[in-house]
Amino acid sequence: MRVTVIGGGLAGIESAYYLANRGIEVILYEMRPYVSTEIHKTGYLAELVCSNSLKSNVPYDASWLLKEEMRLLNSIVVETASVYSIPGGKSLVVDRELFSMGITERLLTNKNVYVIREECKDIPDDRPLIIATGPLTSEMFSNSLREKLGEDFLYFYDATSPVVTRESIDENECFWASRYNYGGADYLNCPVDEDTYNSFYDALVSAETVPLQDFEKDIFYEACLPVEEIAKRGRDALRFGPFKPKGLIDPRTGKMPYAVLQLRREDSEGRLLSLVGCQTRLRWKEQERVFRIIPALRNAEFVRFGVMHRNTFINSPTLLSPSLSLKLEPGIFFAGQITGVEGYLESAATGIVAGINAYRLLIEKELVVFPDETAIGSLIRYITTHSSEDFQPMGINYGIMPELKHPSRKERRRIIAEMAIDSLRRFLNEL
Repeated sequence: MRVTVIGGGLAGIESAYYLANRGIEVILYEMRPYVSTEIHKTGYLAELVCSNSLKSNVPYDASWLLKEEMRLLNSIVVETASVYSIPGGKSLVVDRELFSMGITERLLTNKNVYVIREECKDIPDDRPLIIATGPLTSEMFSNSLREKLGEDFLYFYDATSPVVTRESIDENECFWASRYNYGGADYLNCPVDEDTYNSFYDALVSAETVPLQDFEKDIFYEACLPVEEIAKRGRDALRFGPFKPKGLIDPRTGKMPYAVLQLRREDSEGRLLSLVGCQTRLRWKEQERVFRIIPALRNAEFVRFGVMHRNTFINSPTLLSPSLSLKLEPGIFFAGQITGVEGYLESAATGIVAGINAYRLLIEKELVVFPDETAIGSLIRYITTHSSEDFQPMGINYGIMPELKHPSRKERRRIIAEMAIDSLRRFLNEL
């Protein structure tokens, strides 16, 4: 028995891993490194192209709950992330390169997985078929999908943050700490006073950005807005967003700064640091000019600039069933960001679900739908039942999970999370 998976990102490798562990032969197509994208840098499977953070590790946060559910499903992404984690305060942060290398090695050495390094230009006739080509689906395969689906894709824009070397940072102008002293001192905090903040703000909102093509629209995902777009909402928008000083005390003054830019480790040695919340589409020279206004970054060496790229996703409410199978052809499954989920973990989780249902199709069992009260079930319900007219990508959050009345927000989330985990355990036992 065989399943074809197109795409070696987080969703595709989860599908492949699930199926291979059940003795199914998996043909995994990944076009990199022979055909790359404007954002990928390596040929590794599961390359992390944006942040190296897999979000919150705080018990009962929505992202924590999603990780717990994925652990119950033996997620290779969560397992490998735990192996290659680096200090990140409240978040699960990984060494970007070691994480992808680790997953690549595990897939390439699995006797049931065959990785084909070429671009898949047309939809194969193989069934079951899992399409997990991600937000940067190649133009030729996109055309093939359009022909198959009979409608155009939706799309939005995503952006990545610049990365600088630690040795180029003036650490006399910053301090290591986590917000509210939670966990270790995992973030390098660069405080700015009011005058400096205003200078930075003026430079940022007037800086030259990379122009979009005439046929493209300015559509940004709210949770990943370019920093210059946030700033344009008002002079204090950054101070209540990515530059918020709340929970941080500058040890040199004993006071909370006017604003703070945080830097986060990109690798296990901490030699590379990313600018937290500073996704941008500024021109590269402009990025250097603007961010060097921050005192700690006056001599910063930029090893990766923030870039802008288009994320493609299908109109899942119209096209997909809650099993992630294509309504017009149930032998085809979709997984990952192309379905309209947003985030590394969310993409990986849908890869597991697609793998489960592709397996059940092979063994002639009914396709399953995850319980609504689980994080995974809530996420899939959202992308497959939301109004197709205003459908936009969504990451996991308690707002899309079943509502529970309780006066304490913290206690409410604890109860919902525990109910979700219990529900998933029962669901898996029934499988």
